[in-house]
Amino acid sequence: MAGGGTRNWRLVRADTDAVPPSARRFMARARQRRLRAAMPWLIGAGVLLAVGGLTWMVYGTAVLGVREVRVVGTEILTADQVRGAAAVPPKLPLARVDLSGVGARVRGLPAVDHVVVSRSWPSAVVIEVVERTPVAVVPVGEQFLLLDGEGVGFRTVATPPAGLPLARLSTPGGADANTVSALTVLAALSDELRDQLVAISVESAVKINLELRKGRTVIWGDDTESERKSMVATALLRQTGDEIDVSAPSVVTIR
Repeated sequence: MAGGGTRNWRLVRADTDAVPPSARRFMARARQRRLRAAMPWLIGAGVLLAVGGLTWMVYGTAVLGVREVRVVGTEILTADQVRGAAAVPPKLPLARVDLSGVGARVRGLPAVDHVVVSRSWPSAVVIEVVERTPVAVVPVGEQFLLLDGEGVGFRTVATPPAGLPLARLSTPGGADANTVSALTVLAALSDELRDQLVAISVESAVKINLELRKGRTVIWGDDTESERKSMVATALLRQTGDEIDVSAPSVVTIR
């Protein structure tokens, strides 16, 4: 160029008015398409992060950990005895508590018939206990063993509870034939017989006797036809005599 001069170049921002409207609309639509395409991924990533955070909080931290073990339904047992058997670690995430394992440990207590274990959010384990119901007491030395309707001896006491008959058994237990016979007879007794019953003795499968108030005795024999024997013996309670023999309920004797 004449005079040896040089050209000075400058970068200038083009005025948006310089871009045709059609091009601007095309670019805007392109941005919207990219945003719509990315939106499911962004939402999915957000959901995964939220679920992951919630899962970690529930299963991996003590935020929702065990702060209370609530025991319901105990009378024979204490709540502390049940909690001790349950062995639920404090602050263990509630979602990770093994409910079936807790139930199995609590059922190991002799006085427990069955148990229901549940979670109470945000921080409690609830143990609902149904204890065994005694139907008789077995003298064992100077103490008394409470026996339930299945023949399970579940507690030893110094004094027999009022209203429960004595069961004179040499080897009490659910697998003992004499125990089973005693429970069969007890379950068949009328209210009137039960009210007068002091003790039931089972020396053998065919030698079952009821000891009633005022020194009266009912010779029961074996445990067959127990409901019929109960009905006959109840009808004869008003008769005089200290011994009622219903071992053969069709041929009854009173002495």
